[in-house]
Amino acid sequence: MAEPEEQREVRLGRCCKYHWRGKLAVMIPTLTSPILILGFTYDRAEYKCMYLIVTMALLWITEALPIYVTSMLPIAFLPLFGLVETPVVCRLYFTDTIVMFLGGLIMALGIEYCNLHTRIALRVIRIIGGSPRRLFVGLMSVSVFMGLWISNSAGTAMMCPIVKAVINEMDVNNIFPVYMTQEEEPVEEGDPPHPSKVSIAFYVGVAYASTIGGLGTLIGTGTNLVFKGIYDQRFPTSTEEITFANFMFYTIPLLVICNITLVIIALMITHMGLFRPNSKTGQRIKEANLNRKLLEEVLRQRHIDLGPMSCHEIQVAILFCVMILLLITHRPGFFPGWSDLLNAQQVRSSAGLLFLILLMFALPTQYTFFKYCCGKAPFPGQTLDALLAWKFVHDNISWGLLFLLGGGFALAEASKRTGVNVMIAKAMQFLIGMPSIAVQIITILLSMFFSVFNSNVVVANIILPILCEMALVVEIHPLILTLPSCLVISMCYFLPVSSPPNAIVTDYANIKTKHLACCGVLPTIIGFLLIILNTNTWGMLIFPAVNTFPDWAKEIKNQSNI
Repeated sequence: MAEPEEQREVRLGRCCKYHWRGKLAVMIPTLTSPILILGFTYDRAEYKCMYLIVTMALLWITEALPIYVTSMLPIAFLPLFGLVETPVVCRLYFTDTIVMFLGGLIMALGIEYCNLHTRIALRVIRIIGGSPRRLFVGLMSVSVFMGLWISNSAGTAMMCPIVKAVINEMDVNNIFPVYMTQEEEPVEEGDPPHPSKVSIAFYVGVAYASTIGGLGTLIGTGTNLVFKGIYDQRFPTSTEEITFANFMFYTIPLLVICNITLVIIALMITHMGLFRPNSKTGQRIKEANLNRKLLEEVLRQRHIDLGPMSCHEIQVAILFCVMILLLITHRPGFFPGWSDLLNAQQVRSSAGLLFLILLMFALPTQYTFFKYCCGKAPFPGQTLDALLAWKFVHDNISWGLLFLLGGGFALAEASKRTGVNVMIAKAMQFLIGMPSIAVQIITILLSMFFSVFNSNVVVANIILPILCEMALVVEIHPLILTLPSCLVISMCYFLPVSSPPNAIVTDYANIKTKHLACCGVLPTIIGFLLIILNTNTWGMLIFPAVNTFPDWAKEIKNQSNI
């Protein structure tokens, strides 16, 4: 008996709804297979590599396969296609850049493990004050500082519980409404309530601040390390070396300090009634200011409850400060760094960082055992914990990010070897003769557009190799195109998928996408304008050679036959 048509349609709909990832995982390589067929038919290595790049880009964008699984495809297919040897590909998954990123993640977990981040946040909040706007500035300041030295996603995850604790205290003490009413944002029975505009500002502000802080250092976000890895890989003879110190000098003044100041003011205007005292939100903030003494007392008591700093916290704080010192003084450029003073093989920042990480696993949380060394029984019956437990690291670190970075580096190496860069460069010759500022605006806007809808590390892996070749075609210093685009990729604040901090806060605080998109309009515009300003003013002082097309770039262009 024939199956009813209606039943077949229902089954087809359910199949597409629940199994679309599997279908796409088969359809995408099939649809892009003509590129591979051309490669094997005419024995063109660039077409084989282009097939893998396009297929991985579509799989990354659609997430038909987990993005970290997609990132491992080069390990299998680059050697199978005869493009890059297996040992070379595998080495790219654990480079100096990736080790430095891993060290930053582990240091962040060390801070979280001893609860040092809570002490820092409460101390800063107590210094700044207890009114809603002052609390907002305090939490944003802590988030920016943390974002400089640990990954922005880790910093956001660490700050969210602190923000929740502060907002809960405001709710308990009736400082101001922390949730929307049923009329403002209806919710189904049993669903959690939506945070109010002021509460949204706190959560979203922490995410934005962590992202902005991540712009300030190489280890602050994965896109910065993608940039460094791809730039060093494509331009090994560049005289403008990207070091931890000159990257900080390039970004801190305008893209961190000025940026966070303007973003704080923007969120205060849109969500906290700044300059609008007669608005509904402005009136609520005014009433909350009258009760700030009560909230300050609650926060003071929470800080006191932490007690004095433990030996565990002191040691982690010292290692954290030493890490900052080692990263900045590795090769600062204006005086000899510690790596220059060592009479050894070339030493990168990852060596000093990993040395500190090893100490965290070796040093004990306290040193009371010394009094038992020459003493008599009874002795303690248990071992002392280390500053950081491997199980905690194993369970909480995002190992997939290492594969994501490595996959991008592997594709960049394959593109350079097979001549894909030459194909891309020839397709961009229409940009020749355009003013430098116009090319900058085009590349920055394109980078921003793609990063709105996709993970920023994925976008960086796709966009930055193309910009390296574009710079050679239009004969502009590669830093002028690659570095601003790398930074602006992290500065799209519209959607949860745009960056890990956005995804973390929307899930943690139950913030709807439409509210996040509204929050992100002004910060995104501010970020775009500051990137253009920084590139053509302050950036020229840090990298004065970027005004001209350098000789080493001309040599690379000639070697590539572009």
